[in-house]
Amino acid sequence: MFRLLKIKFLLFLAVTGVTQTQAQQKIISGIVKDQHSEEPIPFASVYFVNTRIGKLTDTAGHFQFILNGWPSDTLEISTVGYQTFQFVIDRKKDSFQLNVMMERGTFNQGVIVRAKVNPGLFLWRKIVQHKNQNDRYRFENFSYELYNKLEVDMKNINFQKFSRFKPLKPISELIKGSVDTSEGLPYLPAYLTEVLSDYYYQKKPLKRREVIKAVNTNGVKNESIIGFLGGMDQNVNMYNNFIPVFNKQFVSPVSDNGDNYYIYRVIDTQMINQQRFYHLSFVPKRRGENTFEGDSWIHAGTFAIQKMNLRLGKDANVNFVDNLSMIQEYQLLDDSTTWFLAKDKFVVDVTPVGSKSIGLIGRKTTTYRNIVVNDSSVVRELNKNKLFEEVHTLDGAADKNRSFWTDNRHEQLSKNESAIIKMMDTLTNAPAFKKFTNTLYFITVGYVNKGIFEFGPWFNVMTANSWEGFRTRFDLGTNTRFSKKLWLHSYLAYGFGDKQFKWKAEAFYLMNRHPRTALRASVSDDLEFGQNYFGEVTADNIFALAIRKNNIPIKFMRVNEKLLGFYHQTKSGFSADLSATHKTFTPLQNIPLKDSIRFTGSGRPFTTFETTLKLRFAYLERFLESNFNRLSIGSPYPIPELTVTKGMAGVWKSSYSYTKVSGSISDFIKIPPLGSIDFYLYAGKTFGTLPYVLLDIAPGNELYYYNKYAFNLMNKYEFVHDRYTGFNFEHNIGNGLFRFIPKLKFRQFWNIKMLWGRLSAENKALNFINGHNFQSLDGKTYMELGTGIDNILKVLRLDLVWRVSPSPIPKQTSKRFGIFGSFRFSF
Repeated sequence: MFRLLKIKFLLFLAVTGVTQTQAQQKIISGIVKDQHSEEPIPFASVYFVNTRIGKLTDTAGHFQFILNGWPSDTLEISTVGYQTFQFVIDRKKDSFQLNVMMERGTFNQGVIVRAKVNPGLFLWRKIVQHKNQNDRYRFENFSYELYNKLEVDMKNINFQKFSRFKPLKPISELIKGSVDTSEGLPYLPAYLTEVLSDYYYQKKPLKRREVIKAVNTNGVKNESIIGFLGGMDQNVNMYNNFIPVFNKQFVSPVSDNGDNYYIYRVIDTQMINQQRFYHLSFVPKRRGENTFEGDSWIHAGTFAIQKMNLRLGKDANVNFVDNLSMIQEYQLLDDSTTWFLAKDKFVVDVTPVGSKSIGLIGRKTTTYRNIVVNDSSVVRELNKNKLFEEVHTLDGAADKNRSFWTDNRHEQLSKNESAIIKMMDTLTNAPAFKKFTNTLYFITVGYVNKGIFEFGPWFNVMTANSWEGFRTRFDLGTNTRFSKKLWLHSYLAYGFGDKQFKWKAEAFYLMNRHPRTALRASVSDDLEFGQNYFGEVTADNIFALAIRKNNIPIKFMRVNEKLLGFYHQTKSGFSADLSATHKTFTPLQNIPLKDSIRFTGSGRPFTTFETTLKLRFAYLERFLESNFNRLSIGSPYPIPELTVTKGMAGVWKSSYSYTKVSGSISDFIKIPPLGSIDFYLYAGKTFGTLPYVLLDIAPGNELYYYNKYAFNLMNKYEFVHDRYTGFNFEHNIGNGLFRFIPKLKFRQFWNIKMLWGRLSAENKALNFINGHNFQSLDGKTYMELGTGIDNILKVLRLDLVWRVSPSPIPKQTSKRFGIFGSFRFSF
């Protein structure tokens, strides 16, 4: 009995002792992440200050301490490339759960030891030597399921200041009701999209195919954007010599010439799942070059990249970008020797004005599953292609329900991402938000929508010139509420000087979107304001008033035009544009009038009817599209065009028979690290004896705003030809000499424009009359050379242009040298 009581007493002491020990235990745990990319930081050093107690975070960035007491009142976390983080411990508490966001520092930390062999350089050489064994494009073919998630948020929104501006007050109240703003300046969600697709690749012959299976869009909905969220635009391959960042090419840290651009250091070695990995860091050798800084983990046996972290330095010459992170992770396939891409992450902070101002933060995450390499199933799927690259969106891809996404997305949405979806529903359906977006659209694009109608653009409402005096114009068109197939537009203008109305009415019918097929028709009676190009200032809007060259007589011509056209494009990128046009030209001022040009035919002078066929081939050209309009963002191949025009006399009092043939080829080529080249080669011939209005008039520019498509030191109607050839060439160097002053972020360029032309004796006799200074080059060369500074204050470009030949004749107002300005928006 006594023995039994003794045992119970000892058990009681043991239990109470354990309880007391547990009560004294101190626990601190957490996860360490990059503040910008929110990616976990593995193997960061976590230790208590002034003690020997510490450890490293695991591969997922986690750490945990279980202690009998707090050894120090400060926990410090440090790792190469980040600022040291310190957490002050409240000794009265027994546990802490930390979410540590590390701010970026520099990779130039630590003592640099000079040695005969640089371990970092040695490791870089090994990576380069083993590229062919580790790059995924070494396989004959592969496929995978791709999950893409894109989130765009507004940042640095101060709701107190936001609500002081009366038009924004309703938006501020709406946001406050949906977002917790108690922790400072929150992110305002703008866009969240998920795309699930199957991607297929074959090396020889090259074929690519993507089948988009599901799309979930929250925010702005635009079908053309979906194509850019798939695998076709996953162009980041760390093993390439250059890595694209917006429209620039940056030198990869594992480039074949990387030692010319980077300093490498091996800063650690770790065992992960019984595999040895080297921790390699790299920083640019020189400031101002297109290079990254960052670190990577390299597998010791294969010298394959297991993880790569890239970020832009503060001296990187990229506009509007405050921070940028690119992360790639690789995984071992089943054979345990083959590394393949597992995850991409791209995070960018865009701040148009400054890091403290309102901006955007975009996050794109891509994951890869169900990877198959060198398999006949991939070949069978690619054999369905008619072109070497095709993207298909399955029917109903945008109609998947919530349960589908719960089961099929590769990673579940975070709490913040789920809140974004709810927030977007609230915002997009709120009248106050719709009013705000409509106002922003009016200010930036120029149009305002009311019901089924669209008014604008506002910048064409008024202007002035020497013929019309003060000119006002009113535009009215339909929008997609009227029809998603048919667009109608018209305007009425009035000049208070000539006391004449001018007008235009046009219709556009979109028969098919992909591939594009459309009908268009228009009738107009207005002054001719020259050739219009996207992004160039024309003479019929308010901005032209301030930038016209002095002492150059403005040429005025009125044109009455009727047009009917049909456009069709094939999936291959081949397009045909067939049109019939009837025009009557009426010269008004500073160009030869109708009665000064000899006319012997029937019909009406200066009246023509012509049919035109324009053929164009733009292989793999990509577009950003609205419902009716689209903007080309280029093709990876040269774009040829051929135009044939036939003029016919006797149709609606037309007076001239002639044939015109012209052709061109253009391309934009990136040549890293030397920048990019943009060229345009063209030629044409007109068969027939015609008045100058139907000949080929070299494009001149009478504004101080630089026009990339015209000769900027040539006046309009200065040179007239019926045969011509020419080319425009521009080399954008990038930083150039300005890399020695990286804070300016200026960019260099140079260009050359040349033209050769002739005019037949018959056309000279008809058009070269006393009192007008028409010229023909007669086989001589017209040449302009230019250089200048781009990216001044991020948006301005200054062009210095020299007219090399021919010299301006005394009566002309052309100059040998000119300075021009323009706005150019580019990253």
